[in-house]
Amino acid sequence: MQHKMTRRAMVKGSLLAGALVPAIGLIGTAAEATALTPLDPSDPTAKALGFVTDANKAASNPAHKAGSKCATCAQYQGKPSDASGPCTIFVGHTVPSGGWCSSWAAKPA
Repeated sequence: MQHKMTRRAMVKGSLLAGALVPAIGLIGTAAEATALTPLDPSDPTAKALGFVTDANKAASNPAHKAGSKCATCAQYQGKPSDASGPCTIFVGHTVPSGGWCSSWAAKPA
């Protein structure tokens, strides 16, 4: 017994799949956002990069530039107005927008 798929069934299936893909993506993004934890300054990577939760405390670091902080860094994924946000350097963690580390790089204009 052969089951032939009609053109109508194929179009319906395609439209349904096309509608579900973005919805599944939104669910995954929401789950990732809630799984992030604040970065602990005693984390080995944070220590290696001189991470501090307050950029003013990094003023004595030779790599620190005036006005540099997480919110103005190219690696910071949050909005500058957010209290904290994800960072591409510290995957799985959030960093305070007023923090700083030696990997700071100015956001492109």
